[in-house]
This record gives sequence, C-alpha cells and structure tokens, in this order.
Amino acid sequence: MGKFLAVLLVSSAVIAGFSMYYLQVYGFYEEITDGEVRLVSVVSDEPEVILYDNFEGIDATSSPIRYRACFTTELSLSLLTETYVGLENAVPRNAPDWFDCFDAAALGAELEAGTALPFLSQKNVEFGVDRIVAITEDGRGYVWHELNECGDKAYDGTIVGEECPKRELN
Repeated sequence: MGKFLAVLLVSSAVIAGFSMYYLQVYGFYEEITDGEVRLVSVVSDEPEVILYDNFEGIDATSSPIRYRACFTTELSLSLLTETYVGLENAVPRNAPDWFDCFDAAALGAELEAGTALPFLSQKNVEFGVDRIVAITEDGRGYVWHELNECGDKAYDGTIVGEECPKRELN
C-alpha cells in the first residue's frame, strides 16, 4: 500500500508541475494578428498610429504585462525622435521562447548600445501599465507592457496618491 501511495503522490506532483509549466508558458497566450502600433505625439500628447508592417503579437488576459509584439517600419529613428515621445530607460521583458521574433536580451543590448530607441506608445493601457515601443536602426520594432510609477505603487502596497488615475475595479 505504501508503494502505491508513493507512486500516486509522485505522479500527482509531476502532473501538477507539468500543468503549471504549460499554463505559464503556453496556456494563457493568444496570438494577435490585427494589432496597431501607436506612439504618443510630442505635439498632441495623444497616441497616433504609425506606418508598420509584418505585425505579430501575443497577449494573455491573465496579466496586463504579458503583451508582446513585433513589427517592421520604414520610419527613420531621426523622424521618430522628432515626432514622438521618447523614453530615457526601457528594459524589455522576456517573452516565451516559442515567440521567436521577440528576443529581450538582444533588444536590451541594442537599447544599451543606442542602436534602438524606446518610445511611449500609450499611458495606462490598463491601470498602472504603459505600452512601450522600441525601434531599431534597421526598422525592426518591438512592443511590450511595463508597470509605471502608479502600477509599482499599487502592486507593492504603497499608497497610490492623487497623481495616479482612479483604478476601475471589475
């Protein structure tokens, strides 16, 4: 009887471990084929659609920071920096290994080297979460979500304060 219980316990642990891995890496993601690429205009302070091609993306309803996308654009970095709101620091989040177009380590190296520039795409796409776009010199673009200051405060338990927008609860 003890062997049976040990086998049952180990089997249950293996099945649970595999299930958690699958759900985290594959299960909650949906492919996006009809997304838009927007950048915040320096003039209007509103997101505007830019020219782009070859869009592919993923998203998950389980977390607002799981969004990733890749695209190409023919717009030059000099035009983009004059027209749209740039960011000082942006660190791309890792994407699942199966989403081949988004390599956070390579993009991070390009951002650090200055061969890619980060831009604000949209503030508070969900409460406390901004959409970030980075574009390389050769026109490859990447999109991800990042917690902003209000999101950092809200999710670590700090008092949010009046400077943050009202949080809508579902």
